[in-house]
Amino acid sequence: MLGEGILKGLAETAKNFAGSYVSKERLTTVQYPEERAPSIEATRVFPFLVYDGPDWQAGLRCVACQICEKECPPKCIYIEKSHDKKPDYVGKQQFYPARFDIDISVCMSCQICVEVCPFEAIKMDTEFELATDDRFGGLLHDRQQLAKSNEYFHRIHPTEAAEVDGRLAEEKAKADAKAKAAADAAAKAAAAKAALPTRGGD
Repeated sequence: MLGEGILKGLAETAKNFAGSYVSKERLTTVQYPEERAPSIEATRVFPFLVYDGPDWQAGLRCVACQICEKECPPKCIYIEKSHDKKPDYVGKQQFYPARFDIDISVCMSCQICVEVCPFEAIKMDTEFELATDDRFGGLLHDRQQLAKSNEYFHRIHPTEAAEVDGRLAEEKAKADAKAKAAADAAAKAAAAKAALPTRGGD
């Protein structure tokens, strides 16, 4: 029949329109802020820095490699590398950010910083209530404001966080095995050297 497709489309539109008033799943309006719609796991707002353990300063995964700063399209990330080093999550001595700021008034939530980070140190937050009457300083977040625990990461992005923990655990196991093999080899070499006969008078 001529126009059958148009009639079907109009019927589907009418069905969706009517359903949006009676279907609980379709009622998207909530009385904010008293009511809040649950955020979905794929939500991304602004970046935050992940740290392990109870101390955010000691546990920051960031090693101040500055890749995210260089790759950021709007150039809203500012990093200053430390002059000393501290052990990272695998015990390797690494630099850390003496300063790590993000200007969220400039950030466009593109997630490029997350994609290029080789240390799983920066992820996207779901928090959006960041309005402030301080137009400049209030929207420039420093490393303490950006630092959030790995437990928090698991709460907002459980699937991704579990995958990241799995990769980090695998890397740590490889590093531990390599260190153990090197220590065993050194011990064997020392034992072999000690077992060599010495010449008299030496």
